[in-house]
Amino acid sequence: MIPAAPVPAARHAGPALLVVAHGSRDPRHAATVAALTGRVRALRPGLRVELCYLDFNLPTVGQALARLHGEGVRRVIALPLLLTRAFHAKHDIPGVLGEETARLPGLAVRQAEVLGPHPLLAAALTRRLAEAGLRTGSAADRAATGVVLASAGSTDPEAGAVIAQTAREWRRAAGWCAVRPAFASACLPRPADVVRALRADGVRRVVVAPHVIAPGFLPDRIAAGAREAGADLLAPVLGDAPELAALLVHRYDGALATRPAARRALAVGC
Repeated sequence: MIPAAPVPAARHAGPALLVVAHGSRDPRHAATVAALTGRVRALRPGLRVELCYLDFNLPTVGQALARLHGEGVRRVIALPLLLTRAFHAKHDIPGVLGEETARLPGLAVRQAEVLGPHPLLAAALTRRLAEAGLRTGSAADRAATGVVLASAGSTDPEAGAVIAQTAREWRRAAGWCAVRPAFASACLPRPADVVRALRADGVRRVVVAPHVIAPGFLPDRIAAGAREAGADLLAPVLGDAPELAALLVHRYDGALATRPAARRALAVGC
């Protein structure tokens, strides 16, 4: 459920939130994650929220941390803007955070969990399908609909397991006749193949739900596959869905509440 109203700012004196996005040469990517970050600021007006990128866009992680440090910020929670815990969350982000904090005396940085899996993601996916025109009001509509849950793809088995878990839980909660994972890269099956497989299984209405945050090369590949295979409907990316913004806040709060010994932390002291 989306929080009904922002929590008063007085409750949010604490570490700054640094959202770490992947980055892309596609300008739609940066615009989308900036809009999502803006929603997070609106939910928590007393929280310092900054955005940075691993690659392609500015500011870099190092630039963002240096600016925060120069302004007197000494506690930061770095939140990977990632839907699954794969190579970027396990290696790239901890590595760059460790390197940069070593150069900034007195700065303590904790890495929050990635966004998925979480029921708010299924809520955001459902919202995007409805916005694209899918009727979801009745159980009969949902039972006649097969969903292709299309993600970017990863060779990391943990990431694939999260997508499979999300598909199972979303089908059970929403009542779709099927929710099947598909991947734009790195592993199989491809979205077009899953659309065709659902058709072959007799599913009357097949829709594609991109399990990605922002537009770019791989989301475009998902869209092309959906069109090629004749999907009945293609939802937009998650973007700045309110549920996604609420999930970022939830992950921030979780990083604050978890005992330091249990955190994947770069420094203790926040």
